[in-house]
Amino acid sequence: MRATVRSTTALACLLSLLTLAAGNAAESTHPRVVVTFANEPQQPPGPAGSTGRRYMGDGYLLAQSAHQGAKRVAARYSLKEVGNWPIRMLAIHCVVYEIPDDRSVATVLAALSKDSNIALAEPLSQFHTLSDSDTRQTGSPYNDPLYDLQTNLSALGIANAHERSRGAGARIALIDTGVDTRHPDLRGRIARTRSFVDTRATSAALYRHGTAMAGLIAAVANNHVGIVGIAPLAQLEVFEACWQLRPDNDQAMCNTFTLAKALAAAIDADILLINMSIAGPADPLLSALVEAAIKRGVTFVGAAAEPVEAFPTGIPGVVAAQGLQRSLRPDAFSIPDNHILTLRPEGQYDFESGTSVATAQLTGVIALLMSSAHSRLSTDTIVSILKETAQTGTSSFINVNAALAKLDLEQHQGRLAARDSR
Repeated sequence: MRATVRSTTALACLLSLLTLAAGNAAESTHPRVVVTFANEPQQPPGPAGSTGRRYMGDGYLLAQSAHQGAKRVAARYSLKEVGNWPIRMLAIHCVVYEIPDDRSVATVLAALSKDSNIALAEPLSQFHTLSDSDTRQTGSPYNDPLYDLQTNLSALGIANAHERSRGAGARIALIDTGVDTRHPDLRGRIARTRSFVDTRATSAALYRHGTAMAGLIAAVANNHVGIVGIAPLAQLEVFEACWQLRPDNDQAMCNTFTLAKALAAAIDADILLINMSIAGPADPLLSALVEAAIKRGVTFVGAAAEPVEAFPTGIPGVVAAQGLQRSLRPDAFSIPDNHILTLRPEGQYDFESGTSVATAQLTGVIALLMSSAHSRLSTDTIVSILKETAQTGTSSFINVNAALAKLDLEQHQGRLAARDSR
């Protein structure tokens, strides 16, 4: 199902980058200065509300002139560049230089202020909070700089869940568009990719939807890059069956033929968990493939849709996901799906909304359960445990930690095999 894209908050990313820069600065005993250079955007900005090229793992786009200017200043004034970040909203490129000798900051700034190519030169200042001291231990459990923007992970209790399981050993088939396998937050997570579309995409930029879903499921944790996936140690296998319709939009399309080929390949690969963040009309051929795979013990996760017979969640046994504000089906599991941070191709990050998002996250949660189990879990057991531990209301909002705890208890008491034999 097509997800609705939300615009990014550039300031939040900027704050993350500034925090990292400040942390690095604290490690040095040499004085440092901040110098800025004009850095005009290399391309016109997109329309308001569009995603465009928002922010990247390595910062905003950097003009060649600003890059060369930074190197020239380092050489001319005998300074050591120790950090930099372009800031699109101000059209500048900031560089932190260390003074490697006994010159004072005032002396260096006086010289820099006379350079017409420099927009601003100032000391690297330190700032302090004005709150009372608190002796409690605080801090993020991850070193991924954008983790604090992942409100969905805190809502699901993923940090605590990761103390029990991170998805190690789980294999997941992602049937979607292709995925940008070179994204730094997917390094080591993509086991292989196969394409079943007639024409391969000419650019990784045309893999928006698949890359976003892959990031939600398995973005690498604690790699000092970007975000954290729900199952960051799971292995993804990508089966490209859909193609992006426009270069600047997630909307993608598949058909019976491409989906049938991808489904057959995923089933033949003996993958036990298949994510399908798509929806469409009931289809006899595709239904037959899914039903045959369910009998072989494969768990399918699909995007809840209307009417109820829609593919794939209209097939009995397919686990359905929906957003917290989208109660499409009473038997579907509800997941946060509004303004969720995930990956974009070419090292970028952006916010994403929609039932596709809920589906990928539910797949990640099930991967945690599969990884935690000492024996093979049936779909019925997975659904039963998630329902028994869900936070009930108008719909079932999954409780990841309660589900993992119940799974551990049932394994300890030897009741898991009994569930699977029902």
